[in-house]
Amino acid sequence: MHAEITPDGFTEGGFVLSIGGAEQSHVDLARPGEIFYEYLRRIGGVVDVVAAPGAPVTAVHLGAGALTLARYVAATRPGSAQVAVELERELPAFVLEALPLPVGADVRVVIDDARAALPDVVAPGTADLVVLDVFSGRDAPAHLTEPSFYAEAAGLLAPGGVLVVNVGDDPGLAFFAGQARAMREALADVWCLAEERLLTGRYPGNLVLVGGRRALPREWADAFAAAGPHPAGVLDGLGLEELLHRL
Repeated sequence: MHAEITPDGFTEGGFVLSIGGAEQSHVDLARPGEIFYEYLRRIGGVVDVVAAPGAPVTAVHLGAGALTLARYVAATRPGSAQVAVELERELPAFVLEALPLPVGADVRVVIDDARAALPDVVAPGTADLVVLDVFSGRDAPAHLTEPSFYAEAAGLLAPGGVLVVNVGDDPGLAFFAGQARAMREALADVWCLAEERLLTGRYPGNLVLVGGRRALPREWADAFAAAGPHPAGVLDGLGLEELLHRL
């Protein structure tokens, strides 16, 4: 693993984590409540609605990166208990030495495979938020793409908790479609958040799947659409089903 952290060149206190020469994460040390990457801002919108404003949550991050989302949760929901699982043994220490967590952030780092770690991260039925952010198209580890994995991850969720999955894909969205179908087998309701044009299937990019053990609140659709980034595409369970029929 060749990792480096460099100033982003745009904002004071902004840094980019690159792995193998590819940008992987962005962190704003001065403003951890601000998120730079669009797909992660959409996930931030899920964080904003999963509990009452400012209330602490229990969050599990499968794929730690630079802990950008964990920083956001700590900044916007003080007192939250978080666990971040990272496969690369040396990465978390490297990141945290250069980019310390906000004061008071409660984030436990576990070095393990995302699926292998599931039984030990939190007690079943207690997580408000489980986020999987390790995919980049067809290079994804096969054992993290199966319906059985999503069922195991869903077992961590509190009744109103959500499983959030970032899926990067190429035009045609074949990998995304497979993951959406796998999630739909394991969860009662699955939505999709993305830039509107990605929902045509003609462009590459990141799409965010949001699933729950029960129907997601209808008012979330308006909240996600308003929060952006814009133009924001929001598909509820029926809308996602229709998209999958078209792909």
